[in-house]
Amino acid sequence: MQLDVIVPTYNRHSLLKRALQSLLAAELPANLDVKITIVDNNSRDETSSVVDSFKPSFNGRLNYLFEPKPGKSHALNTGIAATSGELVGMIDDDEEIDRSWFVRINEVFTNKELDFIGGPYVPRWGAPPPSWLPSRYSGVIGAFCLGSERRPYGADTPLPGGNAVVRRSTLEKLMPYATDLGPHGDDYLADEDTDMYLRLMASGAKGLYLPDLVVYHYIHPQRLTKHYYRHWCFRRGVSSGILDRKHRKKVPYFLGVPRYLFGQAARASWQILKTVGKDNEKPSQKFSHELSFWDLAGFFYGKHFYRATEDLKS
Repeated sequence: MQLDVIVPTYNRHSLLKRALQSLLAAELPANLDVKITIVDNNSRDETSSVVDSFKPSFNGRLNYLFEPKPGKSHALNTGIAATSGELVGMIDDDEEIDRSWFVRINEVFTNKELDFIGGPYVPRWGAPPPSWLPSRYSGVIGAFCLGSERRPYGADTPLPGGNAVVRRSTLEKLMPYATDLGPHGDDYLADEDTDMYLRLMASGAKGLYLPDLVVYHYIHPQRLTKHYYRHWCFRRGVSSGILDRKHRKKVPYFLGVPRYLFGQAARASWQILKTVGKDNEKPSQKFSHELSFWDLAGFFYGKHFYRATEDLKS
C-alpha cells in the first residue's frame, strides 16, 4: 500500500521541524510506501526553507506544495488532489506522530472493509496547565481521547482531522473539504473536519478509533489563557452555526439554535448564581459555566449573521 501524509502548514516553521523529525523517525513497515506532502498555505516565514533542508533525509519521499488561497480546507484539497496513494493520512503542523503510527496504519488496513481510522491527541504542554483549565473543553487545546479500547466510529464519536487516515477511494467520493469552514490564515474557524466526518458517516463508511494511533500535540502557552478560550469557543460556535446550515441536527430548535445550547447556558447561569459570594466551586467549573455562553453566542451569530469572505465577494 501507499500512504500519502498531507500536512497543511501556516507560519509554523519551528513546529513543522518537529513534525518532520517525527515522520522521519517513525518505524516504516516494509510493505507500506509512505510519502509526505507539505502544503504551505501562503506562509510568510521560513517554511519552504525548512522543507528543503529535510528533503535529502527523506530520499525523495518529501514533497512541497504552495497553496496561496488562505484556508486549511484549500490546503487539504490541494494536497489530496496532487497525490495518488491508496491511503490519505492527515496531521497538523504542530503535531508529532508516535514511532508506531505507520505500523498501526499498515496493520489495520489489511481489513479491506475499513474506510477510515483515527486516534488520540496527547498534549505536549508548552507551559504548565492552569488550575482553571476546564476538562469539558479539552478540544480548545486539541487534547482528544475516546478511551483505551478500540471502537467503531458512530454519531457520538467525532474524528478530528489532525490524526486521521482515509481510503482515497472513499474520500474522493466526498471531496472537496468545505472552504467556508476551518482556519483561514490568522482568522480561526473550525468544523471542516466535522463536515467531512458527517459526510463519511452519511455515506455508510466504516471507521475505527485506535487508542494506539497516537499523535503528540503541542499546546502553545498562548492557548493557556482565558482570552484564548473565550475567543476559541465563540469562533467554534460560529463554525458550528455555519455547519448547521448544511447538517441540521435531529434535536429540538429554538430561534434556529439547538435548544440544548440554551439549556446549557441556563444551567450555567443557575450554577453561577448559586456560588455568588462563595468559594466552594473549583475555578475550572466556574470558567466552564462561562464558556457555555460563548458557545451559544457564537452559534447564534454563525447561524444567522456570519458570511464567509468568499460569499461577500460573490
